[in-house]
Amino acid sequence: MSISVQSLTKIYGTQKAVNNISFEIPKGQIVGFLGPNGAGKSTTMKMITSYLPPTQGTAVVCGFDVQTRSMELRKHIGYLPEQNPLYYDMYVREYLELTAGIHQIDKSKKKGRIEEMVQMTGLSKEAHKKIGMLSKGYKQRVGLAQAMIHNPDVLILDEPTSGLDPNQIVEIRDLIIDIGKEKTVLLSTHIMQEVEAMCSRVIIINNGTIVADDNIQNLQKTGNNATLLVTFESVIPKDKIKQIAGIGKIEDIGNMRWKLYTTKPDELRRAVMQWALNNDINISSMQSETQSMEDVFRNATQEKISK
Repeated sequence: MSISVQSLTKIYGTQKAVNNISFEIPKGQIVGFLGPNGAGKSTTMKMITSYLPPTQGTAVVCGFDVQTRSMELRKHIGYLPEQNPLYYDMYVREYLELTAGIHQIDKSKKKGRIEEMVQMTGLSKEAHKKIGMLSKGYKQRVGLAQAMIHNPDVLILDEPTSGLDPNQIVEIRDLIIDIGKEKTVLLSTHIMQEVEAMCSRVIIINNGTIVADDNIQNLQKTGNNATLLVTFESVIPKDKIKQIAGIGKIEDIGNMRWKLYTTKPDELRRAVMQWALNNDINISSMQSETQSMEDVFRNATQEKISK
């Protein structure tokens, strides 16, 4: 297991920034780590990378405990924090040479690895400049390059596409997807389109607690906004449709078409078929309508807040 988090907790004074969370991520998985501002995402990432000690619980990365074996851990992990720490008075290659030295990359391989990172992150046209002269998007690319320069097994990326234009976002997205074929990637973002494009799994945290953890397809099939669109061959009274087990609410959308809301669309589909058979009712079509990731995010976080 690349990342194993068990009962991880961080307390500041009387506030639990992260409250007893647990999850595991195997190698080769790109996982979106989502939540509102202040939910505990960055704090969790800092604990996983050993930048911040946990109050309670454990985090193990590539077999190394973040508290007892942090130096070994850092050889296997690449980290791009939300606030990208860069030396603005250094040139791009100069800064990457510094980080390569910190990671003790062999001198005979250092220059080749730096050039590989420059090419991979699209920095070739800007590599002759000082970092302070770069746009925010290119500074972000430098941050990605330093996170990957030592070829880590695990990448922790906090808002990796922040400040990038649409073309750059696509390029970095493709890069992360390619990296995720061989490495473990945990990334935080507020851009739901990026989550759908890159991630096979999503963990949602709110008020320091995990409120959802599943693959995207399952998350989109569950929740109060999941619906089943049913078209009948004849007019069916609303009261009769209400007899179907598992319906949250129903909506007449015209032309003998009904939208049936549910938390379990697969179970509702079977219930509708059985109900139609029992009542000798003909169905023209039936189609599941899944939630968007924006709906999933809002439902998971708003429900938690309202409790």
